[in-house]
Amino acid sequence: MYLRLALVAFGVVIGACKDASGERPRLRGLGGPERPDEHPVMVNAELPFRYPPALYTRKVQGNVTLRLFIDRDGQVLADSTRVEESSGYSSLDSAAVKGSQELHFIPAKLRGEPLGVSVLFPVYFRHPEAAPLPGDTVLAARDSSP
Repeated sequence: MYLRLALVAFGVVIGACKDASGERPRLRGLGGPERPDEHPVMVNAELPFRYPPALYTRKVQGNVTLRLFIDRDGQVLADSTRVEESSGYSSLDSAAVKGSQELHFIPAKLRGEPLGVSVLFPVYFRHPEAAPLPGDTVLAARDSSP
């Protein structure tokens, strides 16, 4: 049930927290306009996002973009997390916010020192039996390859 979500989201956020276009998310350091030399890197072995069962049964899909604050220790600050772009389904949005609290990162760094940053973090909920959403060409190509 969670495999499609895990595969999609894992491919998007592992490494240097890249967004759906393959670009790094917008990062903002605390205390000024300086950008980190090293971006945060997610270290979770498995993604903590859980598809709401009622929406999974109905094959509802969606994208949620979260704004997360990753502190100097690589922890996501719960009070700072917010939905930047809603999926249109409050249950998917809530599942994304809830799962984000279990994310862990190697923190961003500026001149070798850990730095707290704000990032945009995409979460994709995909059902394995549903048609791809517009823009899911990467998934369609991957699924059709031998």
